[in-house]
Amino acid sequence: MYRIFDAHCHIYPESIAPKAVEGINRFYENLPFEPYDGTTGTLLCVGRQAGISHYVVHSVATTPHQISSINHFIAKEVMLSRGAFTGLGTLHPDSEHPEQDVSELVSLGLKGVKLHPDFQRFEADSDKAMRIFALCEEADLPVLVHTGDKRFDYSNPNRIANVLRTFPKLKFIGAHFGGWSVWDDAVRLLCRFDNIVVDTSSTFYALGFEKGRELIKKWGVDRVMFGADYPMWKPQLDIDCLLKMELTEDEYRKIFWDNAAQIFGLESV
Repeated sequence: MYRIFDAHCHIYPESIAPKAVEGINRFYENLPFEPYDGTTGTLLCVGRQAGISHYVVHSVATTPHQISSINHFIAKEVMLSRGAFTGLGTLHPDSEHPEQDVSELVSLGLKGVKLHPDFQRFEADSDKAMRIFALCEEADLPVLVHTGDKRFDYSNPNRIANVLRTFPKLKFIGAHFGGWSVWDDAVRLLCRFDNIVVDTSSTFYALGFEKGRELIKKWGVDRVMFGADYPMWKPQLDIDCLLKMELTEDEYRKIFWDNAAQIFGLESV
């Protein structure tokens, strides 16, 4: 079996996890699976059963005043994980002191930033958002961004293309193959940029393994990394879907571990 790095996991403090998961379920208009409870313990249990040994964990601030507390929570969970977690911080475009927010998350040992324009309700190429991307590019922080939603126009490929064009040195990770629910548009508009990689999260349940394999080939295996989007999906189902694609051993190693390990500074297998 391959060593597996799950590059897309949301976690929450136990006191607010039920409310947070309920909000996710409502945002996505009732998920096809019963979501997990969003706690760290359940993530580790489910991941262990699926053969996952490392996780990128994060949460999203819906208001600026949540930024610091969330980042401290993620940093604490990284410390308690004893090497199992890589933590990403959160930022918000309405913050009055984004430079301080970035400085604090770096001081906490967090290795990048997670943004969700559709959930946080900002246009990815707005002036305030561009200020965040500029700070992340300057600090050499990878940015994992929820991309795409056919219901809205906060993070669709046309806006992401503007970000990638403006910040060619930014390490941009487009969640959900670069455009959830608008996958073909993402390939058409974003593949041309060298500064974007994508994860597989929240895709295979909708597209299946044949379309998923097509997306991997179009993006190029060097730019795709596995992500299960805990607590929304069952990671074993996504792993099984990938294994049906009959990729090469080298391609599986890159998707399951090496690509994410390179971005976040872990050793390759």
